[in-house]
Amino acid sequence: MIGIFQRITFRGGIHLPEEKERTKELSIQSIPLPERVVIPLSQHTGAICEPLLKVGDFVKKGQKIGEGKGLVTSTVHSSISGKVVDISPQPNPLGSDILSITIESDGKDEWIDNLKGNNDYLSVEPERLIEIIKEAGIVGMGGAQFPTHIKLSPTNGNKVDYVILNGAECEPFITSDHRLMVERSSEIIEGLKIIMRILSAKKGFIGIEKNKPDAIEAINSQLTTHHL
Repeated sequence: MIGIFQRITFRGGIHLPEEKERTKELSIQSIPLPERVVIPLSQHTGAICEPLLKVGDFVKKGQKIGEGKGLVTSTVHSSISGKVVDISPQPNPLGSDILSITIESDGKDEWIDNLKGNNDYLSVEPERLIEIIKEAGIVGMGGAQFPTHIKLSPTNGNKVDYVILNGAECEPFITSDHRLMVERSSEIIEGLKIIMRILSAKKGFIGIEKNKPDAIEAINSQLTTHHL
């Protein structure tokens, strides 16, 4: 069972000006292909990745370029195809220099050849789904960037009865989650179904702030389409 969980407000705290008018109606767009990228080998909570390449190697989009070692870590992949021109510590938004791989684009933006999908993913065993998520390097979008495969692996036999997707996006100015819910609502529902399968959760909820009526409508439409 999947539903939208809404509350009008709560006691305490302050309500900052939303300032979302500038971008909430703007569609998601792809940025132009950059000439080069600098990819930190730590984009997650936990151990930094070990580089799998050397200067002069050629890579393709989606290729694994950093291998996470240890329990709490995550893999790193190339976002473009091209040539590795540097592997060295580089400045990072966290305030320190982090070992990074610099790739010069070849202008082709070619994906790796062995990338495979599975359209029947809801029949895949939970353990395999967790392994796929781990290999994909999926981490949380918040400040902690906690590896998702760890989040989906409860310890000590603990069970998860309910899954709640946070679609509130209450930060001023930011509207990226809003646009995702409007434009990619079907994928969001499918992602929630995957999480619920992995955790054997009984119910799933999506919390959306009331200032996003178009997102609520889009998600509700998908719930109706999928008879959820």
